[in-house]
Amino acid sequence: MATRSSWSRKRLEPVSFPSFFAEVPTIIMRDPLAEFLGAADGGVIEYGYADAVKLAGHSCPTVAGAYLLSSRVLQAPYPDQLPLRGGIQVDFRDPLEAAVSGVVAAVVGLLTGAAAGGFKGLAGRFSRRELLRFSVELPGEIRRTRLDNGQNVSASLQLGHVPADARVGPLLQQLLAGNDDPEQRALFATLWQDRVRRILVEHFSDPRLVSFA
Repeated sequence: MATRSSWSRKRLEPVSFPSFFAEVPTIIMRDPLAEFLGAADGGVIEYGYADAVKLAGHSCPTVAGAYLLSSRVLQAPYPDQLPLRGGIQVDFRDPLEAAVSGVVAAVVGLLTGAAAGGFKGLAGRFSRRELLRFSVELPGEIRRTRLDNGQNVSASLQLGHVPADARVGPLLQQLLAGNDDPEQRALFATLWQDRVRRILVEHFSDPRLVSFA
């Protein structure tokens, strides 16, 4: 009889995330493909910040910023209905290899359904391919375009309005240099996640964090 390998066994304890994750506003989308295939009732899918963290494998200001940016650019074009996942093209000004573009693109792709490769569709419907593009000349960092009507908006993150604690930089350098002091590691992690909390909880609706062009 086949047995489960250790990594696939059911966890005895749930994964524990920082408590503030539950305070971050969720993003609700309607995905026609999910509805068509019976994956979600009415195609309605709700994403939380924890979903972005699971995808990225970590929680940081970049992941938080990508989540916040996605939420902002999805709100405006759908004032009277849920945003349509898979119905949006996203262009990036920077190449995929630049700085944090790959991390941001992964989170944006999760929430919008846009993909560089991705699902090819069914009989010409539901395709997600070539909806995520890079190295496009833009007035902002990214541009979101509705496929049904061509409406688009460009936006950029301004996370400098929520600065890191002054102790984060020196602590990071010490830890990367081999300092394995438990108290220092704990302090660094606390301060690191506190900036994420401030971005996503205290400043989620702060207009200064996302500028539109």
